This record gives sequence, structure tokens and C-alpha cells, in this order.
Amino acid sequence: MPAALPIREDLSASELRALARQENKGRVAARMFAIAHALDGVSRAEAARLAGMDRQALRDAVVRYNAEGISGLCDRPLPGRPEWLSEGEQATLKAIILAGPDPRQHGCVEWTLPILCEVIAERFAKTLHPASLSRIVRRLNLSKQKTRPRHPQSDAKAQAAFQKRGCAKR
Repeated sequence: MPAALPIREDLSASELRALARQENKGRVAARMFAIAHALDGVSRAEAARLAGMDRQALRDAVVRYNAEGISGLCDRPLPGRPEWLSEGEQATLKAIILAGPDPRQHGCVEWTLPILCEVIAERFAKTLHPASLSRIVRRLNLSKQKTRPRHPQSDAKAQAAFQKRGCAKR
């Protein structure tokens, strides 16, 4: 059986455990605890089991820890398609939405997703489907709710009288 992969010793096992207790992310803390157990002389299989991982995951963590130190134990960004709009474009879009539409320029008094798609096409030269834009708008913590419409012929005096007396007098 080959010799176990050596672990760098710039931090002791007790220092690693102290850092693991302060860590907010459970997977990172588990990697720290597993390496601390291995530094204490526990077998790699047992150290991995105590931390809730398998031996291969512990070996990968040791390789990353040896190469990068504590920062190597953090989760890597997941692969996938990059964002359709960059962070700067998303910030600009949020400012546009919060500012509201210009009725003369956009031809509407409130934003709709298809109209926002046209604005994005003009401004950023990117085409989006309204459903895709809906996901982006939700990620920007913006609501799709609209203000309650007000009837143009509503009578404010009649509403006030109704609220006071319970009925409207004409």
C-alpha cells in the first residue's frame, strides 16, 4: 500500500479545529476537521468517516490544502453557463426598472417584461425571452406586483364619506 499523502503542518490540528468551529460553511468545516483528525494520526479512512466524507474526498481536500492552504478548502464555483447580463448590466437594468418608464419614449406607464426585453435589446444589444427576464428580475430582488389601479372616475369625497359613516350620500 502506498504511503499516505503528506499534509502541510503550518497549522496544528488544534488550530485547524478552532478555525473549523468558526467557519460558517459546513462542508468547509468538515474538510478542516478531517484534516485535523489526519494530523492527529488517525487513519485516513477513519478521519474521513468522522468528518462525514469518503477517503477520496479527504484526499482531494488534502491536495487542495497543501497547494493553497485554508483558502483551498472553500467550495469552488459550480460550472455552468455564465450570466446572460453582466453585473454592471444588471445594476443598470435595476436602476431603469426603479426609475420607471417614460411614457413618451417607451409608450407605457408601467413596465412589462416584453417592453423591458425591448429596452435590453436597445441598450445592451442582447435578446431575452420574457420568461428569462422574469428570472433575472427575481434575482435582483424586484417584485412583479403592480400598484392597484385607480379608476379615472372615482370620487374621493364619496369614498371619504363612506369610510366615515358606512354609506355614501349623494
